[in-house]
Amino acid sequence: MDVLKKVPVREQDPIIRATNFEEVCFGYNLDEAKEEASRCLQCKNAKCITGCPVSIDIPGFIKQIENSDIEAASKVIAQYSALPAVCGRVCPQESQCEERCIRGIKGEPVSIGKLERFVADWSREHNIKPEAPTNKNGKKVAVIGSGPAGLTCAGDLAKLGYDVTIFEALHEPGGVLVYGIPEFRLPKDTVVKTEIDNVKALGVKIETNVVIGKSTTIDELMEEEGFDAVFIGSGAGLPKFMGIPGENANGVFSANEYLTRSNLMKAFDETYDTPIAAGKKVAVVGGGNVAMDAARTAKRLGAEVYVVYRRSEDELPARVEEVHHAKEEGIIFKVLTNPTKILVDEKGWVRGMTCIEMELGEPDASGRRKPVEKQDSEFDIEVDTVIMSLGTSPNPLISSTTKGLETNKWRCIVADESDGKTTKEGVFAGGDAVTGAATVILAMGAGKAAAKGIDEYLKNKQ
Repeated sequence: MDVLKKVPVREQDPIIRATNFEEVCFGYNLDEAKEEASRCLQCKNAKCITGCPVSIDIPGFIKQIENSDIEAASKVIAQYSALPAVCGRVCPQESQCEERCIRGIKGEPVSIGKLERFVADWSREHNIKPEAPTNKNGKKVAVIGSGPAGLTCAGDLAKLGYDVTIFEALHEPGGVLVYGIPEFRLPKDTVVKTEIDNVKALGVKIETNVVIGKSTTIDELMEEEGFDAVFIGSGAGLPKFMGIPGENANGVFSANEYLTRSNLMKAFDETYDTPIAAGKKVAVVGGGNVAMDAARTAKRLGAEVYVVYRRSEDELPARVEEVHHAKEEGIIFKVLTNPTKILVDEKGWVRGMTCIEMELGEPDASGRRKPVEKQDSEFDIEVDTVIMSLGTSPNPLISSTTKGLETNKWRCIVADESDGKTTKEGVFAGGDAVTGAATVILAMGAGKAAAKGIDEYLKNKQ
């Protein structure tokens, strides 16, 4: 065994997986997990923990894997995270816990994410369930949104004895875990459903098809329904567009709509009555994880797919693993390229896209070199579908129907990062509704901080 290298993870063959929606990565078996766990140095001052937004005792659970006590490992993780099978699959560990791993200084860091996934999957397969708390305190908390921030906040509050109800606008709970992340990265009926069921096992109630701001308001929840505090974890589901000619044509989607139709409404499954105009030649505009998800979904629906991104490959914000998988699956990357116009036929359908070549100039406010247009470099790409993946912002419905709730110029709710407090007493917020679109684990970290903030607020209020 080479202790400087990770134990490799088995995956579906790229040619085969590009035609199906089954999970790409198979994960570790017990022997592989124990071998990988043995690479952990069990640092006394474990820097990996400081890199985790929910501060999991990483050496603690890894040591239990090495000892073959997977149930004990699951109990260690459960103290900190309600969604280990999700995080093990979609967290950017390479820029968080694994980036700080001491083993990574002279070799490859410990594969923390894959070990977390192994423990969570083992727990599901062996029907290990969290125990519901018995110490109820009589206080009611409403949680808006059943995505990673809401589920984490609800789970933590339930463990502290609160009576928690989650209100979800869609017909299925899970938020971005269900509508945003494709089946081949995050299986819904096994992984996501089990983790939601585990939160419900703590006593959390979930009401679906409730649109806060229309079905009821935050003020009504607090004044008429007796909730002592409210957490807003409603995410950022409002897509952004470029404002270029032709953007209203048939065949132009936001990545949100495209992925929601496929993931939540099962458009990829021929037995469902929710088809999608999948396209034969698809351009995905953007370079983040959502763009990779949309591109890889379009590929599986039978399209030739281009990722069009205005900066260079080095600046792609998507995870390295996602870019690597997309390339393996045959997706074509057109970097340093920016769309200027969508070409439309006489019936109003997309028939192509005009782009211009870019080059990198001086750094902008984000520290990345600013892309500038090359003169006389316009060219056309023949496509019949364009998917815009340019980020999202929070829907203003909640903030516009809640008295005293302050937002900033990006429509994000203003909240204290340390405890989720907003400008309205008793109302807390976290995740994408506060920060704009970010990662699952950062939303979970915000949900955890808000749960602590709500607990302190209600205890002090007594």
